[in-house]
Amino acid sequence: MGKIVKVGLIQMHSGVNARENLSNALKRIKKLAEKGAQIICLPELFLTEYFCQTENKKFFELAEKVPGGPTVKALSKAAKEAGVVIVTSVYEKDKSGKLYNTAICIDADGKFAGKYRKMHIPDDLEHYYGEAFYFEKGNLGVKIFKTKYAAISALVCWDQWFPEAARLAAAKGAEIVFYPTAIGFQLKDPLGVNETERQAWQIIQRSHSIANNMFVVAVNHVGPENNLNFWGSSFVSDPYGRMIAQAPVNKEADLIAECDLEVIPQMRKDWPFLENRKIRLH
Repeated sequence: MGKIVKVGLIQMHSGVNARENLSNALKRIKKLAEKGAQIICLPELFLTEYFCQTENKKFFELAEKVPGGPTVKALSKAAKEAGVVIVTSVYEKDKSGKLYNTAICIDADGKFAGKYRKMHIPDDLEHYYGEAFYFEKGNLGVKIFKTKYAAISALVCWDQWFPEAARLAAAKGAEIVFYPTAIGFQLKDPLGVNETERQAWQIIQRSHSIANNMFVVAVNHVGPENNLNFWGSSFVSDPYGRMIAQAPVNKEADLIAECDLEVIPQMRKDWPFLENRKIRLH
């Protein structure tokens, strides 16, 4: 047995009441911590329904300071009390008034470890992912957070389809990459591609695990919200691309996955993808 880190996944349905969503998340963080979870991840923008399905300026009011806002403060208190690292995504408003979809990391002592602003912003209102109306493109680059339990990176949803983001995280030292996520089926799908897309979503991220010799954790919304039915299926894949934990497609779930970090240096010795890559080739 190597260096085991227990990762907790909270796959949740977010309703219209932000206070209730936060209360639900805090209760589940506490329960997962009591079961031994050390790093806990919540879905993307878990505090509300996924509001990017329409363009409405009223949702700008949801944005808050990071780290000075109420959501980070509440999660920091929970992290300190439970002794866990917390990762999620919040709607950020910076000092100049610009808005971002921002991943946050809070260490096990409750201190704010840092943030990452989502770089890949979908502009696809036709399919109910109209994020370009709400968010600027991230300007902080890929970040590594050296937490009590592991060196981790936090990217966000659409970032998960791009191999460059995962590769940058691995090259900077990430042992585990977290993807807080909001992705699902269209309720009206004349082409019938829903299940194919769900499988592709998992396959691309499992390939990041293999290509970068690291663990990948994706934590999704679940259930219907307006025009989308979020497909859940939150999971953890190991450096071999194996699914070591997976949530159902149609209901809330809390999972714990044991990640043996000593697999990573062994794999990077046996399969030295990072060392052997030829970044100057065209």
